[in-house]
Amino acid sequence: MSGLLIRPRIRPRVAVVLVYTAAMCMNGLDSTIVNPALYTIAGDFGRPLSAANTVETAFLVALAVGLPVAGWLGDRFGTKRVFLGALTAFTIASAVCGLAPDLNTLVAARAVQGLAGGLLTPVGMTLLFRAFPPHERMKLAKVLIVPTALMPALGPPLGGLLTEHLSWHWLFFVNVPIGTAAVLLGFFGLREHVEGPEGKFDTVGFWLATPALGLLTYALGFGPSQGWTRPAVAVSAAMGSVLLVAAVLHQVRAKTPLLKLKLLADRVYGSASALAGVTAAGLMGVLFVFPLLYQASLGASALDAGLSVFPEAVGLMLASQVVDRLLPKLGPRLLTVPALLVAAAVFATLAIPGVAENAWSVRGLMFLIGLVLGTAVLTVQISGFESIGPADMGQAMGLFQIVRTLGGALGIAACAAVIGGGHVTEAAADPGPYRTAVWVTAALVAAGALIALRLPREAPQPPPFDDEDAPPPGEDLAADEAPAVKG
Repeated sequence: MSGLLIRPRIRPRVAVVLVYTAAMCMNGLDSTIVNPALYTIAGDFGRPLSAANTVETAFLVALAVGLPVAGWLGDRFGTKRVFLGALTAFTIASAVCGLAPDLNTLVAARAVQGLAGGLLTPVGMTLLFRAFPPHERMKLAKVLIVPTALMPALGPPLGGLLTEHLSWHWLFFVNVPIGTAAVLLGFFGLREHVEGPEGKFDTVGFWLATPALGLLTYALGFGPSQGWTRPAVAVSAAMGSVLLVAAVLHQVRAKTPLLKLKLLADRVYGSASALAGVTAAGLMGVLFVFPLLYQASLGASALDAGLSVFPEAVGLMLASQVVDRLLPKLGPRLLTVPALLVAAAVFATLAIPGVAENAWSVRGLMFLIGLVLGTAVLTVQISGFESIGPADMGQAMGLFQIVRTLGGALGIAACAAVIGGGHVTEAAADPGPYRTAVWVTAALVAAGALIALRLPREAPQPPPFDDEDAPPPGEDLAADEAPAVKG
């Protein structure tokens, strides 16, 4: 008997779910896990904390830079190839971060991580949504919630635990075995899909949109702490704004734009994208400002304040069960509008004098925020792409992630502007500005309820059984490795 090369047969949709979850968990953890270790990293390298902060700056700015080209790259070179390439780069960069002999090497490797992470999220969701037709995406709530809710919430406590009991190097080493396993599973289990973008690469759009997002992310992320008048922040904000306006004007007029802004004209997708930005602004804003209010009201430590918002992640986990069961029965509009109104009321309750002084009230309200706002966010994320065809899925995902990322940054910046950009330094700090900022986040979420009225009434329905174009039952689960190529 001649030797045989045994190749594992893995159901493509199972592989998509497993690989996507592993990659997004790595990406989600890395967005928050380094924060508790910055003091230790600065001390180990003999550098000031301001220098160590560039570790996070590099990651966030590079992540924003990767978003505009994600959709085009996936369509041009194939979603499987781009996703696994980005995941490989992320994994290798994680190893380099852990082995970094100096701060410059660590910052450079973090920039590579961020750039790869900016590609992973939209291309990974494109893989996921192309594998599941609209009427089956409701079951994805349990998949989407883990990397988007639980992992970022686990980042700070896990980062502190690893730094204290092992070393900060392990913040990055933990990604290596997970990333390696995910790349191998994806290589054998994922299907390739090359959409073939029409026309040439939009070079002008690239040189406008990419630096615009990078500069704005830098300004919004560091303006509140460093001051909006600091030259680096002020120049970044001004140049980023000008480039963003120029990018939008160019994208609308270009024949083959880097970002298909015309997709926003679609009623369902445009409403979902706007909701993603507004809800991200409200959620990221309240998660930023409430720990400061908690410290101002109770004189709590930073650790206590951070743990006070952790029940929000637990509520989000439960929200995945709610969406899975209620979305098919109620439909996107009837599920989202009440959830956003209740979420706005809960946000407002946090700002009532006396509430933040009660630790258990805070934990209960944070749990409710995760439950009701998570229900709305997941519903929008699942149903917002109902009218987007496979050909436009990559572009739509990239644009959706850009809107959501900028929305979250704007929410934090708005809250920081209300409180004056300062931080609580003593228990006697005036909680008034922090309560006002929480009211701002409540108003943002309430405004989202008006946008949600444009969502469809009915949940996506399966195609008729007599549809000649529909694949036979079970065919999409076959381990067929033939690539889907168009153009």
